[in-house]
Amino acid sequence: MPIRGERGATLRRGRTLVRQDRGQAAAPMIAKEKRKLTPWVVYSKVISFWAPGVLLAKLGGMPDPNMQQAWREKIALVSLIVLVCCIVVYVTIFLAMTFCPQDVAKKQSNVFQIGDQSTPNTIGILGYAYDTSSAHWTASMSFTPSPGQDLTPFFNVPIPSECNSDKLKNFRAANYDVCVDNNGNNGCPLGDVDKGIGANGLEKMDQRPIGYDWDKVGSGYFVINGEVLNLTPYLLAVDRKAAKDDMLDEAIFGAANAGLVDATLLFQRTSEMKQASKCLMARFKAGVLAKDTPGCFAVNLFNYVALIIIGGIVLTRFFMAVVFQYFLSWQLVRRPPREKIRPLSYNAAAPWTGKKPQTGGAATKLGKGDEDELFTIMLVTCYSEGEESIRGTCDSLCLTDFSDSRKLLFIVADGIIKGSGNDRSTPDICVDMIEQDEAFLDPQPCSYLAVAAGSKQHNMAKVYCGHYCVGDHRTPALIVVKCGTPEEQEAPKPGNRGKRDSQIILMNFFSRVIFNERMVPLHYDLFRKVHHLMGVTPDLFEIVLMVDADTKVYKDSLRLLVNCMNNDQMIMGLCGETKIANKRDSWVTAIQVFEYFISHHLSKAFESVFGGVTCLPGCFCMYRLKARKGNDWVPILTKPEICEEYSQNVVETLHEKNLLLLGEDRFLTTLMLRNFPARKMMFMPQAICKTLVPDEFKVLLSQRRRWINSTVHNLMELVLVRNLCGTFCLSMQFSIFLDLVGTVALPVAVVLTYILIVRACTTKYNSVAAYLPLAMLILVLFLPGVLIMITTRKWVYIAWMFVYLLALPVWNLILPVYAYWHFDDFSWGETRKVQGEGKDKGHGDAEGTFDASKVPLKRWEDYERKRLRSIRRKERQDQQFDDGSSYNMPTVDDSAKAGLLKNSVEDSMYYESHPGYSFMNDSTTNSVYDSSGTIGHYPQQHPQQNLQQHPQQYELQNYPTVNSNSVYGNDPDPYGQSYNDFSYPGGGQQQHGGYDDFGGHQDQQYQQQQPPSRQRPGGPREYN
Repeated sequence: MPIRGERGATLRRGRTLVRQDRGQAAAPMIAKEKRKLTPWVVYSKVISFWAPGVLLAKLGGMPDPNMQQAWREKIALVSLIVLVCCIVVYVTIFLAMTFCPQDVAKKQSNVFQIGDQSTPNTIGILGYAYDTSSAHWTASMSFTPSPGQDLTPFFNVPIPSECNSDKLKNFRAANYDVCVDNNGNNGCPLGDVDKGIGANGLEKMDQRPIGYDWDKVGSGYFVINGEVLNLTPYLLAVDRKAAKDDMLDEAIFGAANAGLVDATLLFQRTSEMKQASKCLMARFKAGVLAKDTPGCFAVNLFNYVALIIIGGIVLTRFFMAVVFQYFLSWQLVRRPPREKIRPLSYNAAAPWTGKKPQTGGAATKLGKGDEDELFTIMLVTCYSEGEESIRGTCDSLCLTDFSDSRKLLFIVADGIIKGSGNDRSTPDICVDMIEQDEAFLDPQPCSYLAVAAGSKQHNMAKVYCGHYCVGDHRTPALIVVKCGTPEEQEAPKPGNRGKRDSQIILMNFFSRVIFNERMVPLHYDLFRKVHHLMGVTPDLFEIVLMVDADTKVYKDSLRLLVNCMNNDQMIMGLCGETKIANKRDSWVTAIQVFEYFISHHLSKAFESVFGGVTCLPGCFCMYRLKARKGNDWVPILTKPEICEEYSQNVVETLHEKNLLLLGEDRFLTTLMLRNFPARKMMFMPQAICKTLVPDEFKVLLSQRRRWINSTVHNLMELVLVRNLCGTFCLSMQFSIFLDLVGTVALPVAVVLTYILIVRACTTKYNSVAAYLPLAMLILVLFLPGVLIMITTRKWVYIAWMFVYLLALPVWNLILPVYAYWHFDDFSWGETRKVQGEGKDKGHGDAEGTFDASKVPLKRWEDYERKRLRSIRRKERQDQQFDDGSSYNMPTVDDSAKAGLLKNSVEDSMYYESHPGYSFMNDSTTNSVYDSSGTIGHYPQQHPQQNLQQHPQQYELQNYPTVNSNSVYGNDPDPYGQSYNDFSYPGGGQQQHGGYDDFGGHQDQQYQQQQPPSRQRPGGPREYN
């Protein structure tokens, strides 16, 4: 059972799926087995048949078949986008024109209702209303018409021109004189209609036709195409008998005898009947139908449903975002109560468990951290940024309110790069910022498997080890410099493999540490240096904070994000709010301010209520490496399936390249949601960072090209995840579908917006339906302004909102159209420029053949055993040199059975502290060379004599009651919680069994006298 308080403040994630197959693991997004011919490939070839391969090669500059196929797939995607845009335009504008034409709609909304108490002294003639207040009837008999009565039969109406067609000469009703005595009115007592209206003192009231409700259409009245006809005089004049062989009479009397009110279909069978219907409407018209026709009714019903769904989603997002801001987020960022503090999780079965730092470098320099401070890696990926940007990012991270003993600055320099405008290369800038540890002054390049194709899959990197010092903080720091293999040193950017490769270095390293899987040399190098700096093995790290090199983090942001992780164990990913640091530099930066604000406080805040943020921005996000589940742990970011799919290097199709090469941040979020749909991705508005955004339009164009294309392809994958929370229109899946449709329809959105604005200014609002487009427009455009006033209460953002609205053509037309036409462009363009670099081609192209033998894979104990053997050989060699003897030393048993790993770690610590020692030397000779190329000489005294004993750094259960550097103790919590009663009985250790100094339960404490068996350590039992 989960412990009390394991779930956080968000809504409980519930499953809506019932079919058994929906509980299975998600299929990989990138298929390993590629099919040559798929329906999508066939469609792309069919839609682009007009461009043969020869034409693309000669005129298009695409000789490679893969380039041609990418271009064809781009055309196929653009065709689908055009189709979606056409559907949106048709539904928005032309649907009403089709089913409810303007003339029909005009009649429905502009009729004159008569016949009730509100319109006394009103009669109708030929469908129009007349006032009888001043009437003086010329008829000899007394005449008092009732309100709303149709007086057309009392007048002699001449035969209209519509009835003079030769097609109607065989129809009696077309030319029959109804002014006979037996027509029910004693002929036509009011005379000719043209003269009788004026002679009887009737005044026309309105230009609108008379409107009839369905219940007013009585006996003798018919409806044809929305027109109401009064055929009572004709029916009475012919004595209700139809003429033989008269199709028109058959239709009239058939409808009359059957009581059929709407006779439209009876008059649409032949061209003669259509002409006859026009004749009857000209002779016997009494008005129009005031109720909607079926077509108009369907259109209005569709508009109402669309308004309810879209308006409901917009309002739901708005209110959910407000609820999250005011009620949910603050509960997550509080310092966690004692019952939510989990012991540190470590790999109890790993061979390194229980060993002290092998060089003794960290224990005397780092203090203790608070018990709720999880061991955190702060990953900073660098490419071509300048020193000011990188130093500003590192300063902000190291100055955070988080103990230096619980955070490790992990900088990755992506290749030997010299950024545009820099006087030094990026690796030189990074290395110069730290105080290097004397034990590792000159690191050697170590091989690893890179995220690349061909020969570039083999890469090498140097790991610099030291401390980043700023203010009173001395933060442990590692700098990984991807320097490339010797064969690529003459290349333009040696070692460069992209940001995804930089992230994979970290993810693969911790994945292999957690599972004790085989490592590449770089991973072993990282293991030793992390252990050396932190005094703990890397398997104690649980959190990674990913930050770009041009981002500055607020002082309390790291603490707040870790608090969320402690308060809710189901959270697997987090992001804070990203604000713009250079908002007033140019008009390009100004139009981005509100866009950044609304994407966080509306979109991400709404998604956080359900724990399903669809994109954690790479400039500022946090992931959980592993998570506690009961008394066990499960890998999260380090799950092998995630590492394998995220490190996919065979990227062939256009869809795969847009996923992996352009938007790795969104792809990683999608990957996490697909693998862990029951866990949460959250947004915390209290954790804030500032970043630099593009200040030139060409850079913005390049950046948004990558973001828009990546968004489209990731949403296409995410919309297929069926076990996200919610149901039907109130589900995350439906919301994602609307986001996808809205993204691809952006080019027509701005056109429709301006059309709605024009219509809103010109429409006569005489019905509720006329207000629907205006209501939707106001809802979409100005509701975010209400959100600003509620959440931030900063009126300046209202001004930024109007700046954003003025730039709508840029956001909704220029940027999307440019992005969609460049679906086959996989480069980063103008976003990150390198000195002297031409057009960037990305990292997806294969060059050469990869030789797997160049990258050895061994377990940690194998590397360690080989290192210790080298040390023993060196010790024996030094003894031979010092004694001046040439006899061989006694053979030393350095096998695993001799307890080499268990007993010799401390004996070797002195030798490892020598600055020139190369622990990765694979030479089989009897000497180990230092960095200068000479043989190293070591003193003969036993190293144990110089060894200092250092206290263990696993202080989780030493819960302090007062800490001058912490909020814990009697200090008040700035987020509304006080910690003045935190103490464990028995000197800070739990009474019921408790946990040992390493965070493991005492009943399962690792015993050095019993070496662990080779097994998958504490393996995850369930991935969810």
